Parts: sequence; C-alpha cells; structure tokens
Amino acid sequence: MTTVYVGGQAISLRDDQAIGKGGEADVFDIGGGRVLKVYKPPNHPDYAGNLVEQEGAKKRIEEHQTKLSDFPKGLPSHLVAPLDLALNARKKIVGYTMPFLRGSEPILRLGERSFREAGFTDEMVAKTYRSLYQTVFDLHEKCVIGDFNDLNVLVKGQEAFVIDADSIQFGKYLCRVFTGKFVDPLLSDPDLPSPMLCKPHNDMSDWYAYLVMLMQSFLFVGPYGGVYKPTGKSKRVSHDARPLHRITVWHPDVRYPKPAKPLNSLPDTLLDYLSAVFQKDKREVPPLSILDALQFDAQGNLLVTAKVTATPAITKQIITGTVRAEKIFDTTGRIVFAVYHGGKLRWLYNHDGQYKREDGSVVVKGLLAPNIRFRISGDKSILAQGGQALVFAPGDPQPERISVDTLAGQFPLIDATEHSVLFVSNGELRKTTAMGAAYAEVIGTVLPNQTLFWASEKLGFGFYRAGQLARYFVFDPRYRGINDGVELPPQSGQLIDSTCFFGKDRAWFFMATRESGQTINHCYLIDSKGKVLASAQAQEGAGTWLGTIRGKCGIGDFLLAATDDGIQRVQAQGSELVVIKEFPDTARVVDAECHLFLGTGGLSVVTRDTIWNVTIS
Repeated sequence: MTTVYVGGQAISLRDDQAIGKGGEADVFDIGGGRVLKVYKPPNHPDYAGNLVEQEGAKKRIEEHQTKLSDFPKGLPSHLVAPLDLALNARKKIVGYTMPFLRGSEPILRLGERSFREAGFTDEMVAKTYRSLYQTVFDLHEKCVIGDFNDLNVLVKGQEAFVIDADSIQFGKYLCRVFTGKFVDPLLSDPDLPSPMLCKPHNDMSDWYAYLVMLMQSFLFVGPYGGVYKPTGKSKRVSHDARPLHRITVWHPDVRYPKPAKPLNSLPDTLLDYLSAVFQKDKREVPPLSILDALQFDAQGNLLVTAKVTATPAITKQIITGTVRAEKIFDTTGRIVFAVYHGGKLRWLYNHDGQYKREDGSVVVKGLLAPNIRFRISGDKSILAQGGQALVFAPGDPQPERISVDTLAGQFPLIDATEHSVLFVSNGELRKTTAMGAAYAEVIGTVLPNQTLFWASEKLGFGFYRAGQLARYFVFDPRYRGINDGVELPPQSGQLIDSTCFFGKDRAWFFMATRESGQTINHCYLIDSKGKVLASAQAQEGAGTWLGTIRGKCGIGDFLLAATDDGIQRVQAQGSELVVIKEFPDTARVVDAECHLFLGTGGLSVVTRDTIWNVTIS
C-alpha cells in the first residue's frame, strides 16, 4: 500500500483502487469524482531490469517538481488538467488529481470496426471530432499537446477530452515523448530506420496527429496501414520506416488491409485533403469544412461522392487450389459471437432489432450497442453490460440475472464453457451450477474489478495488473483453486487489449501494449501447469501472424492464425513461436479480423456477417 498526501490529507492507495495503468503512471479512483495519477518511480516492478525506463522515470519525476507547479491556467475545459498535486512524505511531487471521466473510452476504440458497428455511427464520429477540433484549436493559444495519440483522448458520449495533460508543451517545458504512429515525419530524422523526434512538437504536428486519428476512426486504417510489398528489393523499407518515405495506403505497392473500409468510402473532399497531408506534406490548421461537408443517411452512415462500384455476386461456394469453402450462413445484420460447443458451431447474431441464435430462434429484442459482452453456454445465451449479466435459456420467460465485477466500471468480467457460466463477483472467480448462479461455486480469489480471464472446458487463464501488482494464473474450471505462479516478463507498457485461445492442454495468451511510442503485440504459450513454453512479439499491423491478436484457433500443440494472406500455422520451436506452414489458398475466405473454429466437419470461418465451412486437402 502506498500513501500520498493531497492538500495535506493522507491518502492510502490500494491495488484494487487502480483503474488504469500506463507506461509512466498508475491511476487510482479516490472517490468524490476524482482520480489520482501517480508516477511510477524508478524502482517500480514494471521497470525491473530496464535501465532505460528507470532513468526515464527519474528524469520525468525531476522535471515535474516544477512543471506541474507552473502549469498554465485558463485552459479549455475538455483538457483534463491537474486539480491538486500529490506529494510523498518527503514533500516531493509524485502525481496529481484530476476529474474522473467515468464511462469514457479511448478514441482508439473508434478505429475498431467491432466497436463502431455496435452502434457508434459515422455521424457520431464526426461530432466527436468536431468536439476535439475545438479543444485543440483553443489549446494552441497557450500550449502544444505534443504526444497527441489515440490513448490520451477519451470519448464520453460524443465529446472528446484530452488527458495526460502533464506531458503538454508550454514555456520552457518541451514534450520529449512521442508515439510513432502519430508523430509528424517532418519533425523526425529521415535517415533513421523509424520515426524519432528530432525537432520540438508544434501546432501543426498536433493537427497531423488529429488527422491520423480522424482517418483511422472513419476507415479503420491509418495513413501507413496495410503491407508494403514493392516489386524490387532495392525499394524495400521496414514497416516502421514507411512514414519517413511517405509510403502510405495510397501507394500502388501497399496492399490495403481487407478489414478496413475502402478509401473511396470517404467523400472526395475529405479523402483528397487527407492525401495532401500524408502524401504531399500539407500542413495547416485543417478547415472545419472537411467536417461540415460530411453528409449522413438516416442511420448515421456517411453519404459519399465516390464512384459507384459494382457489387460482387453473392458466392455460396469457393474452390481455390487446395481449399474448398462453403457458405453455411449469412445475414444482413451482424454476428456478435460464435463458439464451438457440444460438437457443433453455435452463434448469436443481431438482425432487425433482435438477437437470434443459429437456429433463428429469438433470444431477446434489442439493438446493437458498444460495450455489451456476449457469451454462449450450450443452448444458453449471455448478454452482459456493466455489472449485470443476463442468461437467457430456451423456454424460460425471464433471464437469470448475475451481478458481476467490472473492469474500469464498464467491462463485465464473465466467460462461459459449454456447461457453466464463469464470472467474477466481489473478487471471487465463480462458476454456475445446474441450479443456477445462486448456487455458484467458488473457484478462487482474485483482485476485485481488475481480473480478466478466459476459460475452456478443462483450462482457464487470467491475470490482473493494478498499481504495483501483477499476477497471471491458470485454473481448471471443473475444480476449486487457481495457480498464480505463471511468470511472465514485466510489462512496462500500457495495456490496450488482450485475449486468450486454448489448445488441448495449453493456453495461447495475447496482449497488445503501447511501449515507447509503438503498439506491440505479445503471445505467450502456457501449459496447464502454468509454465511458459514459448513466446513471440511483433509490431501491430506489420503484416505478420502477430500483426493482430485476434483471429486465432488453438488446435493440439499448434495455433492457426488468420491473416490477409491466408491462414498460417504457428508452433513452438524451442522458446520461440514461429510460422511452420502457410495456406495461401485460404486468402479468399479469411482476413486478419475473422474468427476461426475447428470442428468435425472442417474449419469454420466467422466474419461479421458470414460463416464459411472450409476444408483443406
């Protein structure tokens, strides 16, 4: 437990109060509508063995002894500025309090197709960016944001708030940190292998980052997404170096990502403006007309001025080389969850304002909405939002209600196997019995409102990272007890996303972290005893099997990974995870965002609106 002093009052911080963990600080809910941001000291466990991070923490804390005291006044209300300084027992500044934006999401989520298609329309995106535009414009009267990225902007409703205000640039205080995806290449050394800030941030670099976020929120891809595959070896550059050479998604040798919206789904005026910024280095305060000119239909979708393209014929069967694929389901709605239980694929989809199961039976009426978590347990369907989970069973007129813990006050901590619903409640990992949730059995004790977990029939995996505490564990859902002796390397970066897939007797744990300005995807292969067998990491979007953390399927001792180039087979070789076989003929059926399930009749490929049964000869 850590004690800090705010306004002369001692505040003891517990790990279960933590609501956020970034690369530089931990954030705690201290009540009264306030949160407390506390800088990680050089000896923080997240920095163990990392001398560069330790030195960076030391310098950061030293500068904030004066910077926070000199913080400018009269800044826009949508900058979440410091309220009161937090001191340690030696009267040194260790952090500050700020308003709690309960129920907010990082603007990063607007660039996730699954989040947006759950009810956050194009029109809502435009309103959000109009809000952010005004904040950036007003801030520039007194400061520069500097490290402006999709994790330090929070969205609540359709209003955008800039956080991490302590890193802004003003007076003698420069912002020396940056995020590679958002840093202006005009401020970077062109001779280095990746963007590295060599000139101070400025107003135009803030607007550059704004437009990167705007583009990825509308198209689900940024200006340097996709995979660059030039015809000649002399033209090759690393994925990191593409911004330095302006090799954008408009480049003819860049393979555009399949899950993204086509470029011409944007109106010509906006698309041309983005092209001028990212390809021709246009720098100015963007005219509001690029937002004012946007038009929307009754559902809030963009109306575009692009040329009409022919719609491909609906295909029921695809035969390509060694691959035979048959479409077994499609919908004009959206498939929200699928799982392989009881020897067959089961799924839940939303169509015409109703949630339905694979046999067409209606589970419940309702529209798609962000932050609903879906699960299936045999014939039962689970919809969870906030601290409530509803379990719908065929023939029961009313769903069973389960109170569950949440992560950051929003994300319900729940999963399911074929026969049980598993959930965290009051810091206990529990599973339902045949008599329902009221007679749930306790599997083990975890950290309240902090524990993420996943479960298969015989193996489960979970973890919690809060404050200075980090634990990873395995468990068998059939029995009581958890093994929290899983040892993963210290993670200093900010956790963005995580998921887990299961093979016969092992778990494939994935997480994405923002580290030193880059998003890094990690994969750890863990056996049922909690031993880490192998691992791998890769930069997000680099075109490898680990370019995304979803779209995987564990089978025996190997993993199948869906990519835009087709399915790849990944296996452990020593302590490393490597691709041992590729199936390029599957590229017509899969992309990097689909979901894979292995059944008795072959491989099921589930997209947002279709399901294919695929066999490979």
